[in-house]
Amino acid sequence: MEKSVTEPTDHRKIAASSDLDWEHLGSRYEEANLMLFEKRVDRLRNPRNDKIFERLVLESVDWVNVVALDEQGRSLMIRQYRFGVGYTTLETPGGMVDPGEDSRTAAARELLEETGYVSDQWIYLGAVEPNPAFHNHLCHHWLAQDVRQAQAQDLGEGELIRLEFMTPSAVRDSVQRGELKHALALSALARVMPLWPLPFSQPDSLSR
Repeated sequence: MEKSVTEPTDHRKIAASSDLDWEHLGSRYEEANLMLFEKRVDRLRNPRNDKIFERLVLESVDWVNVVALDEQGRSLMIRQYRFGVGYTTLETPGGMVDPGEDSRTAAARELLEETGYVSDQWIYLGAVEPNPAFHNHLCHHWLAQDVRQAQAQDLGEGELIRLEFMTPSAVRDSVQRGELKHALALSALARVMPLWPLPFSQPDSLSR
C-alpha cells in the first residue's frame, strides 16, 4: 500500500503579517521572453518613510525536488548541464509543478520522467523559498523511499540527464569538495541526512 504525507494546503498562510509589510498599491505585467517566468512589476509603499517604489517579481509555478533513496539507502542523483553556470551540476531530481497538479503528483512525475524510477513511500519534507527577493513561488521537498526502476528515462528534447546512485558518505564528500552546491538539492538532502560538520568549511581554493 502506498504511504504518503501530504503538504499543508497553503504554505503562504503560515507567514504572518507584520509592521514590516509594505503596502501593495498595484501591479502590472510586462512582455518579456523569460520562458519559465512572467514579469510582474509591483508598486509598493515603504512603511518606514512612505516612499513609493517599483519592484520586480518573476512569477512561476511551484517547483519540486526529490530525495530518492533505494533499499540500500543510496541517493539517486542526477547530473545535467546548467545553462546559467555553464557547466554540468550534481543535483537531486526535480522540476516544475504543472497546472492542476499538487506537489506530490509533480514529484512522482518528475522522478519517473527524469530517472525512470518510482516509489510507494513518500514523505513530505517541507518547502523553501528559492529567492523571495524577486520570486513568488515555493520549492517543495519530497522523500521517496525504496525507489525501484519502472521504465527508461522519458526526457524532453531539451534534456540530457545521467543517473548516479551515491551513498550518504559519497554525498557528504561531494558537498565537502564543492562538487554538490545546488542550493535546492542541498536543502532537500539536508532534511534527510547529515551533510556537513559544524561549522562547515571548505578549501580556500573554492572561494576564488
